[in-house]
Amino acid sequence: MFAMLEAARLESLHLAQDPVTGLRAIIAIHNSRLGPALGGCRFLTYADDQSAIQDAVRLAQSMSYKAALAGLAQGGGKAVIIRPAHVDNRAAVFEAFGRFIE
Repeated sequence: MFAMLEAARLESLHLAQDPVTGLRAIIAIHNSRLGPALGGCRFLTYADDQSAIQDAVRLAQSMSYKAALAGLAQGGGKAVIIRPAHVDNRAAVFEAFGRFIE
């Protein structure tokens, strides 16, 4: 895992799960040297956990470059929520995700 972080020049990778709601989420922070990380959240089904992690890392890197090109004093980050096959309560999943971010 650390080799992947070094290869991507990733600052940090955060994983969360909430068995009650089914939340499984990843936050990747690529760079915050220019300021706090800027980025959004993707809610998708992935083939496996590694695919979700790679997507979060790739998207976080892209956000760093976009912020730099736009001249913003911000770095890049991205969140990924791994969409379960069946969601009983979507609002509860997003509330659990909000707690993870906080």
